Amino acid sequence: MDREITVGEFIDRLSAFDRSAPVRLAINPFFPLEHTIAGITTTVDTQGRTVAYIAERGEQLGPIPPAVAVGLAWHEPNEAPPRRRRPATGTAGAGQ
Repeated sequence: MDREITVGEFIDRLSAFDRSAPVRLAINPFFPLEHTIAGITTTVDTQGRTVAYIAERGEQLGPIPPAVAVGLAWHEPNEAPPRRRRPATGTAGAGQ
């Protein structure tokens, strides 16, 4: 995103989801983590605009699922590299 979204846009986007779904904050595109939300408040900034703030509760849940980072355009979709078949380890030839 090149610009901040407005409260109206935020509400419009959220209205497409299940109302009982929990809301989390995705933080830091380079090391994406998820956090719980404590509350929402507003204030007026130095330019006289009303700004809404979403506060994290202080509970970091861990890394976000890879699909979330892709959905936020933080990471490119990728797949795990194919695994090479390794030779079996055994005891053939041992003790000879």
